[in-house]
Amino acid sequence: MSEASYDVRVAVETAYIDAESDPNQNRYVFTYTITIINQGSISARLLSRHWIITDSNGMTQEVRGDGVVGEKPYLAPDEGFRYTSGTVLDTPIGSMQGSYRMRADDGTEFNAVVEPFSLADPKMLH
Repeated sequence: MSEASYDVRVAVETAYIDAESDPNQNRYVFTYTITIINQGSISARLLSRHWIITDSNGMTQEVRGDGVVGEKPYLAPDEGFRYTSGTVLDTPIGSMQGSYRMRADDGTEFNAVVEPFSLADPKMLH
């Protein structure tokens, strides 16, 4: 039997929500859609999330919690889970990064890393 591999990939799409944002109040609303795909050889459950959210002033907020959007998805090899959530920044540009704590069927716990991604009001990029 081959050794189990633990490989959970994360893809991110972001959007700026103009209708809910209020630049006069330093309120910039973003959504992010996450796709988590188990590319490993063993099934695993997402246990928790850890986010580091930074605005362009360097203000950082750290978020930890159980599961994602009220769920703890169980992913067999080649299965995926997709969800959308959001965050509010004081600046029109910022970034997020983090990880998901996973537990494989063999009891091994590991992190699925979310590489840094940008949050930006498109009007600020031109």
